[in-house]
Amino acid sequence: MERAILKALQEARAEKLPTALATDLASGAQALVTRGNVAGGLALDKEALARVLEAIRDDRSATLDWQGRRLFIQVFNPSLRMMVVGAVHIAQALVPMASLAGYAVTVIDPRRAFATDTRFPGVELTHAWPDDALARLHPDRRTAVVTLTHDPKIDDPALVAALRSECFYIGSLGSSRTHAKRLQRLREHGFTDADFARIHGPVGLSIGARSPAEIAVSILAQITQVLHAKEAKEKVKEPA
Repeated sequence: MERAILKALQEARAEKLPTALATDLASGAQALVTRGNVAGGLALDKEALARVLEAIRDDRSATLDWQGRRLFIQVFNPSLRMMVVGAVHIAQALVPMASLAGYAVTVIDPRRAFATDTRFPGVELTHAWPDDALARLHPDRRTAVVTLTHDPKIDDPALVAALRSECFYIGSLGSSRTHAKRLQRLREHGFTDADFARIHGPVGLSIGARSPAEIAVSILAQITQVLHAKEAKEKVKEPA
């Protein structure tokens, strides 16, 4: 691997950018594809670039027959993460579903009686206040943040931290009336209607969900919808 490509790959991974490295298995020529950039000595046409972007979206490495050559596309996507604020009944249903969907899940709740290993076996738990926890966890472009407590003392700091991050999804449990009051409080932190458009509240797709498990399904479905809509909009400059 050329030093310039290695450096670009390290930078992309440090910035948690979806990235793929395309290698001509015969010549060894390579092209590094990240959001907004294609680098390296392997000139990819529109067809090959589309296949590389497809591999990034699918989060799956692949081989490609192209112009009589064999390319190996190695994907270096950062992990999907979900930060669930509030160790409540809905969280108990949502966490295993999200884990099955490929998310590394962290449950955040300063209330130690709720956030226990018994209720969330095998899950990363933190009893820090949400603003401190998110400052440590650094939500990025492949992170979803969901607040579930209904308690402004816990949910609001998490929403402030999430809005100041690049997380792709923010959802907050509560009725439309509760959400309106929530937005009034967030305005005091300097946020605007443009910021509020990022918050899905009430959280989840409108599917008539009632039980904790059904609400969890609606939340994960909405997160999936937003994730793939975002990925579809990701564009990479075509090589000259």
